[in-house]
Amino acid sequence: MGTDQAAHRSGALKQTNKAHKTGRHRSKGAVEAAIKGKADIKTVSHRHKQQQNREQRRDQMNQIRKNKREEVIAKKRQIGGQHTAPFLVCIVPLHSQIDPYSALAILESCDEEAIVDKSAAGVTYINVPRFKQRFAFIIPPHGRGNELTVLDYLKVCDTTLFLTSAAMGEDDVLDKWGHKMFNMIVAQGIPSPVVGIMDLESVNPKRRQQTKSAIQKFISKLLPEEKCMQLDTNPEGINLLRRIGGQKKKILPNKANRPHLFAEKVEYLPNPDASLDTGTLKATGFLRGTPLDVNGLVHITGLGDFQMSQIEAQTDPYKLEKNRPDFSDLRVVAVADPAKQVSLQVENIPDPMDAEQTWPTEDEITQANEETKKTKVIKRMPKGWSQYQAAWIPDVETVEEKDENSGDDSNSNDEDEEEDEDEDFMSCENNSEDGDEKDGESETEEFVETASMSEGVVNDEKYDETMDFQEERETLKKIQEARTDQMWPDEMDTPLDVPARERFQKFRGLESFRTSPWDVKENLPSDYARIFQFKNFDRTRRRIVEEAKDIAGACPGWYVTIHIANVPTSKWNKYKSAQQTNNLVIYGLLPHEHQMSVMNVILKRIPDSEVPIKSKEKLIIQCGYRRFVVNPVFSQHTNGDKHKFERYFRPDSTVVATFYAPIQFSPAPILCFKENPDSSLALVARGCVLSCNPDRVILKRVVLSGHPKRNNGKSATVRYMFFNKEDVEYFKPIKLRSKCGRVGHIRESLGTHGHMKCTFDGQLKSYDTIFLYLFKRVFPKWTYEECLISCEDKDDNAMVE
Repeated sequence: MGTDQAAHRSGALKQTNKAHKTGRHRSKGAVEAAIKGKADIKTVSHRHKQQQNREQRRDQMNQIRKNKREEVIAKKRQIGGQHTAPFLVCIVPLHSQIDPYSALAILESCDEEAIVDKSAAGVTYINVPRFKQRFAFIIPPHGRGNELTVLDYLKVCDTTLFLTSAAMGEDDVLDKWGHKMFNMIVAQGIPSPVVGIMDLESVNPKRRQQTKSAIQKFISKLLPEEKCMQLDTNPEGINLLRRIGGQKKKILPNKANRPHLFAEKVEYLPNPDASLDTGTLKATGFLRGTPLDVNGLVHITGLGDFQMSQIEAQTDPYKLEKNRPDFSDLRVVAVADPAKQVSLQVENIPDPMDAEQTWPTEDEITQANEETKKTKVIKRMPKGWSQYQAAWIPDVETVEEKDENSGDDSNSNDEDEEEDEDEDFMSCENNSEDGDEKDGESETEEFVETASMSEGVVNDEKYDETMDFQEERETLKKIQEARTDQMWPDEMDTPLDVPARERFQKFRGLESFRTSPWDVKENLPSDYARIFQFKNFDRTRRRIVEEAKDIAGACPGWYVTIHIANVPTSKWNKYKSAQQTNNLVIYGLLPHEHQMSVMNVILKRIPDSEVPIKSKEKLIIQCGYRRFVVNPVFSQHTNGDKHKFERYFRPDSTVVATFYAPIQFSPAPILCFKENPDSSLALVARGCVLSCNPDRVILKRVVLSGHPKRNNGKSATVRYMFFNKEDVEYFKPIKLRSKCGRVGHIRESLGTHGHMKCTFDGQLKSYDTIFLYLFKRVFPKWTYEECLISCEDKDDNAMVE
């Protein structure tokens, strides 16, 4: 046998094992070999969470549930207890014929063990030992003309008790006043509503359940989550108190983020120095909300903003125990530090010599007026131009002015400011036409009066006496103008007597309304030097609201006396004579909330208001706890850095109103009122605070229209847009747009009458219209007037100070 042997070869029946395939990923063994004992922190923590067993997960959920329950209980215990402020309940009837004092009498006598106390200012305290809770009831003056007083009371209340009567019928749950009042309350914010039904015992027993169900069905449309409770007997009164003390409280951020107080004792101490027309106002009551800093400012509804001199705290006179001590431990909590007190300065004081500008003295101004008083220059100028702008127009005619017309100069400036809202032209020589129109109006009024006296019956005469025909004509004209603006938005006829380049010299064209830049600091009005501005409004608001909760001062729930310094005696006497009650509603101001700035608020028209409101029209705004008169500027509520100016606030629409007002941190409710011819107020819109941003760019758009005369492919001859060759060359760089969506530009002028050759991106239709868009930034007018006494007072001097 040879030494060389053949190698072994496996046969066809040899078993072959399938190789292990791990795919695109490594196997577990390969991963463990690569890690070699290392562990990732995230992996360890993640595995630790997954390794919780059932008992651990159950304990964790129980702990979370316990923390939430304790948080809710802590919020409930902040009010209504023995050592906290009582529940402040405002009783508001939904019908003017309901007597709220009868409901209060039932609540006073419903529990024999209850302790009832009444303060001199009309606040009723009811302490219920069985509930270990305290309640305070207030009843504001109700009826026509007291709507704003009810709103002021609700600004500091914790619960609102609405009263309705079954005796009024199923279809008369709310009368006209109740419907108006409820809309205002909803717009402001309802504090924890409760609904009580009275006089159900007077209904036939067979129809009681049906009547109650009908009222409940009606109330469910207004307050879907509220169940009506009967209030006729003592057990029903106890159930109502239990409902008030145990219901979930509705948190209103505008009230919860600020200290507030309903003063039940008010005392005014005049200054010993008779030369100073001021005094100290002492207001006593339970403090609610957040702690009150003595160095801050307070706002008194109807009086204004003031500083405090000191805060005193005393023993609660309405404790829950029956055997309460008679003495009162009065102690001074805090005294104001003049170095740390917030200043009452509202406006920024600009430097008159800033930017090297010179300012004439009073003697120079008086001398210049006397020199120019003797002559009167008649000029033709655009409507709304100032005297400075008119000085650059060449003189047309100079005549001697009579001494009798020397007092008409002040009226001309006011007319110029009012006519700045329109885009039409004026001439100083058209006084005769205005006189004819006035004579025509007087003749019409005489004709109507003669007809009513000769042909009308007695009822017609009485009806005509209550009508204001001048107001009707103005309203009709406003409706027609708003309808025209809605059909042809921003379109305007090019003037024939004045070149368009002069007429629209303040306007400019934009390549794109959305993306084209606009400098927010360009050509700002002089009023912008008087306001304050935040670098980041939202960040400042969050910081101030959080810091207000930890301020060292009087704590919520204390029975305190606030000494308000330097209250004018004349203002206090006027306020006391105008109000029907001796109560005060006091709000503590957050930092910067007394300084003027540009406020932007969102407004939405209510369904009951149908008359269009013109921009810069006088309106009464309630912003949070303030109420003032302004002339807002309306703009579209859109995204972006530029917003289109709205000439009218139409029904069923939402706009952003811009005006000068003290700073108000959001969230805060907004109520917009309009004064009726009979001096009553009508709620026309509601909304909330959007921002405090003076850099909001509001652009007023003017649309000049033209019509194609001849079409030749993408080229067309356009006329009626301009009426001279110079205007065509002046507006040549601005892009044109057509009604059917074509975009083009001006190529050249044809002739001397304003015809121009234009090129578009497509074929024009024969019925198409060519538009040229011009824009100008608009600013609000400084017309802020705070409502100090009462907006419903017919005397204008008492209405606004």
